[in-house]
Amino acid sequence: MPDIDPNFRDTLDDFDRRDVTLLGTTKRVYVSGTGPAVIVMSEIPGISPYVARFARWVRDAGLTVYMPSLFGEDGVLPGNGKAMLTLARACISKEFRAFASNASSPVTRWLRALAAEAHKECGGKGVGAIGMCFTGNFALSMMLEKAVVAPVMSQPSMPMHNPAGLAIDPDELAAVKARMEAEDLTVLAYRFDGDSFCRAERFAAYSEALGDRFIGKVLPDSAANRDAPLKTPHSVVTLHLINEAGQPTVQARDEILSFFRARLIADQ
Repeated sequence: MPDIDPNFRDTLDDFDRRDVTLLGTTKRVYVSGTGPAVIVMSEIPGISPYVARFARWVRDAGLTVYMPSLFGEDGVLPGNGKAMLTLARACISKEFRAFASNASSPVTRWLRALAAEAHKECGGKGVGAIGMCFTGNFALSMMLEKAVVAPVMSQPSMPMHNPAGLAIDPDELAAVKARMEAEDLTVLAYRFDGDSFCRAERFAAYSEALGDRFIGKVLPDSAANRDAPLKTPHSVVTLHLINEAGQPTVQARDEILSFFRARLIADQ
């Protein structure tokens, strides 16, 4: 697959398609691999070929990927018009609270239930979770589920229009921090320096809230793929990743994969 090909359609045929019902709600989940589970949550506009490519890297690292379809059309990278329509629909959905500071999105309850089921199925020391952009902060909220021990936030972009806001209920944030302290856990986070959707103020707010349990890493804008349709440096491990040895985005990807393996696989 070429690094940037807006017309590429990923059939996702190497994933097992499951309709998973939890808490009375059914969602399509793409599952592939063996070993402990990692929940891969896509960015807007959905499970693009580049999100799926990252999921395959997780699978190839010896882990089982659970990739829920939360919005958009699976397997495609739509044009700007359809992407904006997906964003608009997500923003008004009751499952997400795109503009609310100090509030958790209701969909995180379903994602926590998915993590619990995945841990039962796959075993290991726990479950990993990575959220991207619109879902970036979900990985942190999912730590209210005891199975989740390896959270990663890639360019967490909610709440929208409040660069320093945190999209998590204060009581939930306090519970997450207490658990991190008690179990010696950390959360990894990544953003590009000039990202206008996930700005420095957000990482500063997470750092203030979580202290040294928050490990935020900022990549230079020059590390972003300039051929990506989205010109603002943003998607660290998907659209803006430059798939060449030594590239900062590849190094970030490899750090994330190593983090998952170290936290989840018993003999690591």
